[in-house]
Amino acid sequence: MQTVQIKTAQNIDIDYEVADLGERVLARLTDIGIAIGMALILVFLASLTSWNEVFGIGLIIVYVILFVFYDLLCELYFNGQSIGKRVMKIKVISIDGSRPSFGQYIIRWLFRIVDFSIGSGIVALIAVAVSDKKQRVGDMVAGTTLIKTRPRIQMDGIAFMPTAEVTYQPVFPQAIELADKDIALIHEVISNYTATANAVLIHNMANRIKEHLGITIPDNMNEYQFLNILIKDYNHLSGISHEV
Repeated sequence: MQTVQIKTAQNIDIDYEVADLGERVLARLTDIGIAIGMALILVFLASLTSWNEVFGIGLIIVYVILFVFYDLLCELYFNGQSIGKRVMKIKVISIDGSRPSFGQYIIRWLFRIVDFSIGSGIVALIAVAVSDKKQRVGDMVAGTTLIKTRPRIQMDGIAFMPTAEVTYQPVFPQAIELADKDIALIHEVISNYTATANAVLIHNMANRIKEHLGITIPDNMNEYQFLNILIKDYNHLSGISHEV
């Protein structure tokens, strides 16, 4: 399973899966479907109005511009995602895990001529299928790839399991100030630590949470225990708030 490391806003490194060929194809088909839908809408609107040659040519020019620059504009302004990519929950990133630069977006867009125009997309299909990081030619040249926007370890049913202890007393009531995404990130850091034994992950995450909540860890508790207790406290407190 190919992964790319992403640095979060909390300065924690998280591994994400590289988008596979099927997801890229479905995202592409979704975007093509949108383009076809836009064309049909224009034809329908034209049928309801008295068609003027100048107006018609203008519409065609606008449509062609949008069609040609659709991917580039979407990726630039929607953080590496077209509508199809957003639906499939994938996005463009640099190989080093950072957000692509304007130049990288331009390069991968220009190489669409190679990837999709030659052989109607066969070049892109072959490149993605055989490359380690699932890159089409444009990605290889630009130094980018597509990742799944969800962490490779899913949180559903894991991070948000309510505690079964009815009489449980939270150690850190401040945990209720956290959001679901914060708890998901903490759980991901713990999972990564379990797999890699990288204590820096735990240390950095614990420091961020302590600063955010204004918490001091007791002397008899280590940072790993602190993060696990935070998850338990949050689940218990959020479960009570939902019941109320």
